[in-house]
Amino acid sequence: MHDHDHDHAPIRDAHAPTVYERRAHAIETLLIDRGIVTADEVRRGIETLDSKTPAQGARVVARAWADPAFKTRLLADAKSAVKELGLDPGASTVLRAVENTNQVHNLIVCTLCSCYPRSLLGVPPDWYKGLGYRSRAVVDPRGVLKEFGLEPGPEVEVRVYDSTADIRYLVIPARPAGTERLTEEELAGLVTRDSMIGVARARTS
Repeated sequence: MHDHDHDHAPIRDAHAPTVYERRAHAIETLLIDRGIVTADEVRRGIETLDSKTPAQGARVVARAWADPAFKTRLLADAKSAVKELGLDPGASTVLRAVENTNQVHNLIVCTLCSCYPRSLLGVPPDWYKGLGYRSRAVVDPRGVLKEFGLEPGPEVEVRVYDSTADIRYLVIPARPAGTERLTEEELAGLVTRDSMIGVARARTS
């Protein structure tokens, strides 16, 4: 447990536009003004990004829960395994899946900006991009998890993975007990975005 005598701003607080968001907006405006792209092209690009949701990642996790052979392939070569399901693994050079167990809990962060497996999880939440999460997840992962209502026991090793421009991570959350008779579709309904980042467990129902 992380104890000290100063407060942190809550990670999930709403925030004003970051310097990167303001910069992106300025670049977008400049490109449109110079005729390099059109506003319609920008809109269609945003719509494509918005069409990606955590449902894609949930399908991957559900298949891994239901098919041990697929999970083995996913842990060995996530990009190839994701393609087996007809899904886009994203443009990063490497996609790596890491599995939560009774002994290990994995947490994903991008300390430099907000690198994230958008093709599988959609647009990252604001808190993932915020300085509070990015700066604290590495130095105080248990404190961060506690803010999300998750407290792994002292016997559980917490591992933090830092995404980069070349590598993205997907957490395979632990499969809830009592779900042996569920279909893959039903299993996918238990998988949340936050559980695939590592700040939550999968739903139990």
